[in-house]
Amino acid sequence: MSKEDLKKAAADFIGSAENTVPPDKALKPHIAGMRIYGEPLFGFADADDAYIAGLAGSPEAGIQPLLPREWLPGAQTVIAFFLPFTEEVRSSNRGGAIPSPEWLNGRIEGQAVVETFCRLLQEALQAAGYEVVVPGLDKRFWVKNLLPEEGGPLFTSNWSERHAAYACGLGTFSLSRSFITRKGAAGRLGSIITALKIPATPRPSPDLYGYCNFCGACVKNCPAEAIEKSSGKDHVPCSRLLNKIRAENAPYYGCGKCQTATPCEAGIPAGKL
Repeated sequence: MSKEDLKKAAADFIGSAENTVPPDKALKPHIAGMRIYGEPLFGFADADDAYIAGLAGSPEAGIQPLLPREWLPGAQTVIAFFLPFTEEVRSSNRGGAIPSPEWLNGRIEGQAVVETFCRLLQEALQAAGYEVVVPGLDKRFWVKNLLPEEGGPLFTSNWSERHAAYACGLGTFSLSRSFITRKGAAGRLGSIITALKIPATPRPSPDLYGYCNFCGACVKNCPAEAIEKSSGKDHVPCSRLLNKIRAENAPYYGCGKCQTATPCEAGIPAGKL
């Protein structure tokens, strides 16, 4: 089993019907069968990566992580991936103050695709004789998103897909707290931990925000007014807006306005390559 084998399995999956919106889930008739994601990006980090290890003692990172070897004692490699939304999903959500039906389907049915994709990779590695844990699907995984009226503000978890993605060399963070890859920020991240040893991917920048040009497009686009150029994103107004969208569209929710109609929507902003 090699990273080339994983990429081949990924390509086959992305080209399959599993990467589409089922007709019975489509919010509008024209969305039925819409392809959700394009070709994924992969990155790899050593299970003992110093950046990941440092997160445990870094409260400002906003997470309380279990380390790779706590998830899997025999861990050798963290594998992170980015699934970029297709042009159809992205273009539908440019402009306006409410998320498009395509984006909502992409967010919810797309997360189901991410989970299926994780299980596919897990099964492939296990079939090759390697132990695997998917933190986001593990019974030990937890996340707490509490607003002030719920005892917060508290936004934390014991595993972060964005921090794993940075450790694995997939890209950098952004002003909006999204994650920018060479295929942009509009998409979904996932990760797995395995006993298979794969060489680490060099990180593109030592700067956590190396791909962000701080242009302010996400600030202007945010309907919750949750992003400031000087301080970045405030999770509280963002979460309140998402709760309102969920209440109006249950079980669907999402926004994505900070990830579309921006220079980092589908690539790295000019001058940051």
